[in-house]
Amino acid sequence: MTHVIRRFTVFMFATLMVLALPAMAEDAAAKPSVVYHVDDHTRAIAAFRNITNQLKAAPDTRIVVVALGHGVDFLLDGAMDERKNPYEPMIDDLIFAGVEFKVCDNTLTSRQIDPDDVHPDVTRVPSGVVEITRLQQQGFAYLKP
Repeated sequence: MTHVIRRFTVFMFATLMVLALPAMAEDAAAKPSVVYHVDDHTRAIAAFRNITNQLKAAPDTRIVVVALGHGVDFLLDGAMDERKNPYEPMIDDLIFAGVEFKVCDNTLTSRQIDPDDVHPDVTRVPSGVVEITRLQQQGFAYLKP
């Protein structure tokens, strides 16, 4: 009898999975996810343009920006682009639009940057490359402006 119950349970589980696959695929297709890798602060404006364009074309996209190396510089207090425009209002606008920003703790430590000098709405992660890898394993598309 246990064998019959086990077979029935496996059959029911397999049936449920087959029925759930189209819904899971539809949800994944409906909500694209992208991770932007920024390791050079001079590429931040290009990343902002790409992100803004992406949100205009596909407003439901989940976007995460992971900054590491010299890419963290645009997230620091008082940081400005080459035209002396502050990054902070641009970052705030993107955060308001739902974009997540993450900064590499390894970079902060190795470059002796005080975490309090990083934009307050940026999440610290232990390793930027590990975070990018983790997000890609979750199905995020990888972009590097």
